[in-house]
Amino acid sequence: MSTRLVVNRRGSTVWDVQTPDGRFAVKLGYPSQTHAWTAWAPAREATILRQLIPEEVRFGEWAEGTWSAQPWREGESLHRVWEPHRHPKEPTAPDPEEARSCAAALAKLHEDGWAHGDVQPNHFVIGPTGTFLIDLALAHGGEVPEDYDFRYRGCLVHYEAPEISRSILDSGTATPTKEADVYALGASFFLSATGRRHVPFPDDASRRDQRRAIVDKPHRPITVPGAQGRLIEQMMSRDPADRPSSTEVCQALRAAR
Repeated sequence: MSTRLVVNRRGSTVWDVQTPDGRFAVKLGYPSQTHAWTAWAPAREATILRQLIPEEVRFGEWAEGTWSAQPWREGESLHRVWEPHRHPKEPTAPDPEEARSCAAALAKLHEDGWAHGDVQPNHFVIGPTGTFLIDLALAHGGEVPEDYDFRYRGCLVHYEAPEISRSILDSGTATPTKEADVYALGASFFLSATGRRHVPFPDDASRRDQRRAIVDKPHRPITVPGAQGRLIEQMMSRDPADRPSSTEVCQALRAAR
């Protein structure tokens, strides 16, 4: 048996654990300095994964929160795979098949009735056996045990849709939607390909000021060339009704190959 610490931040540690029975991502949740819900996130995600994947997912409680063990997904994040595109003097279009595989993973979740709620480049794992969408602790759309449920208070602001930011500023909470997921996927494509956030704000801006910028400012000009750039523009429309669905994003990217 071997263990390797992969993530240690914001109320969560993630371990790569290899055992005679297989390889697992083991998560430990505990309250962070700003959020209590992080303690319940591993168990909440595990209850969702049990409804979505055929592999066994285990979870339970420990002294500071909850834990889970789920299948390890081998591969690299979208952000890392597209790293070469962030350095040329002239913008280059990433591989549309890599983008399509990410959109397809999101579309499958949407077809199953769920919105992810935390779409970002590091949550797409592009590997030898396919592309996986991970970290479903904030997903909404099905049954979640009351003991492990908590209110949705937004995601990583770098990818947050304007309507989500507005709701959180107004009420402190929001409801994840498939339309907001599509916006976040567009913002993920944009940042992964260019290294730039979808809306400019100072690096030291407070979370509230970041969200105010998303609500008040237009997104940056889309500099990704060709059909992918035009698609990202549509995905990041300020009006959720004007965005393509995740399935339509897949179709557009298949045509762009």
